[in-house]
Amino acid sequence: MKFLILLFAILGIWASKTTARTLVDEPLMLKYEQWMIQYGRVYKNNAEKDSHFKIFKKNAERIEAFNDAANQPYKLGINAFADLTNEEFRAARNGLKIPFCEPKITSFRYENVTAIPTTMDWRIKGAVTPIKDQGQCGSCWAFSAIAATEGITKLSTGKLISLSEQELMDCDRNSEDQGCEGGYMEDAFEFIVKNKGLTTETTYPYKAADEKCNTKKESSHVADIKGYEKVPKYNEKALLNAVANQPISVSIDASDFSFQFYTSGVFTGTCGTELDHGVTAVGYGKAEDGTKYWLIKNSWGSSWGENGYIRMERDIDAKEGLCGIAMDASYPTA
Repeated sequence: MKFLILLFAILGIWASKTTARTLVDEPLMLKYEQWMIQYGRVYKNNAEKDSHFKIFKKNAERIEAFNDAANQPYKLGINAFADLTNEEFRAARNGLKIPFCEPKITSFRYENVTAIPTTMDWRIKGAVTPIKDQGQCGSCWAFSAIAATEGITKLSTGKLISLSEQELMDCDRNSEDQGCEGGYMEDAFEFIVKNKGLTTETTYPYKAADEKCNTKKESSHVADIKGYEKVPKYNEKALLNAVANQPISVSIDASDFSFQFYTSGVFTGTCGTELDHGVTAVGYGKAEDGTKYWLIKNSWGSSWGENGYIRMERDIDAKEGLCGIAMDASYPTA
């Protein structure tokens, strides 16, 4: 009898704790289901849904704790990646593949530039197309190279044309570039030169998947480049000279949790220099508190960050730059 009384008591405590935990999770579950509707997330079954809810809950709690601390000039927020672990997120989105060989040495045409504007925003000057979304595909390298090529095309021809990332993914297969499996911006530039140009995004639309090269579509060239140059390594001043003159492809370490959920402000977060993501520097400036920043165009859709962009701290003490932004930058030439 004593055993049964003890057993019922234990079960009663367990049931009360479970009920309490369920009540605590109810508002978050409602938020999760609203989030699923907002981002069109559909799971195979309830088990998968519950599994991702646990990840969502953990991410939401971590984001809330970060923002509550209020000790950083940037904020995090729940976005389209809230049901992914950081490992899953990096595997799906960060596809930069820098060759292990010695980096190519090129000339640097902006070395002696002296007339540098205090701020620059190539969006205002009409040299940046709307934010794009690479989807669940490691094609960041293609989006970075294309954004830089779109920029130089506008500056050299006066026309802003949305060019085809899918053409690079399908047809550039003779180097580090391997579609959704990753690639490198400089190899993309070399392909564009050898291919004598690229076609439009409308002609060869993005599929977020590897497909066979459509030679008929890709033969209709609307923009070309003559070559590319590298920005001197470990030199944010040189990078500033370059960005003052055209949008620049840059490699960064985007592996940190805070990068995944960045939503606003000047990003000063802790990040390494294991370069894993290709983006495009399309400007620079200074925040109200005096913090200098780079204006970066990403390819994770407009719901991420500041409408698809991130402002990253500029001129830090480390020679690599924040998240390694001064380690590997290049640009196409017309």
